[in-house]
Amino acid sequence: MRVRVLFFGILKEIVGKPADEIDLPDGASVRDVLARYESHLPRLKESLPSLALAVNQEYAGPDTKLKPDDEIALLPPVSGGAPEPAGRQRYATIVREVIDTQRVVDALKRGEDGAALVFEGVVRNQTRGRKTLYLDYEVYEEMALQQMNSLAHQALQQFQIRDVAIVHRLGRLEIGETSVLIAVASAHRAPAFDACRWLIDTLKRTVPIWKKEHFEDGAVWADGEPFPAEIPRANSGT
Repeated sequence: MRVRVLFFGILKEIVGKPADEIDLPDGASVRDVLARYESHLPRLKESLPSLALAVNQEYAGPDTKLKPDDEIALLPPVSGGAPEPAGRQRYATIVREVIDTQRVVDALKRGEDGAALVFEGVVRNQTRGRKTLYLDYEVYEEMALQQMNSLAHQALQQFQIRDVAIVHRLGRLEIGETSVLIAVASAHRAPAFDACRWLIDTLKRTVPIWKKEHFEDGAVWADGEPFPAEIPRANSGT
């Protein structure tokens, strides 16, 4: 059977391409996919303890069985349009243009809200003393949207908030531009603060988005936070 393998962030550079198609015997698992690459890519083998895996845009363990035409993604630690009207099922948006914060907030607020809280992640001009020129963001888009919408649903259930919008930008971002926006609307400020903090912290650890930092003396993929314990690693069991 033939399957499609996707590589993101620094893995794309290690493998030398963003995607590959390989043939596997019937009954093969994700572990067989890993073995195919680690046998001739020592750097990939060294990275396995920190990698997460996805099959058809859902996190999966290495012993997950595969079917023909499955899509397997190898995910390094993550880096850390305007929303639809209230009542929508999609709370997350991925854009490639400047994020219009005011438009997002204006579309979110309702008369019953006593608080509208906004978090903006912006591109700063230095990292650990190195002058940053600009950032490049890339994403496993279909899975990222699913994960961000799932986080929004969780926040609505866990906190006393009425609505939420999450917007992430891709591509090249200049100093001072907004890379991610989280807006929360609620009757009271305390749950809005709690939900906003939980959303950005969890997004940075679980949603497959990576950033490449471009400095005056070169470029590197940003070190991501480790995946949460509940997400299987590439060298673990199911």
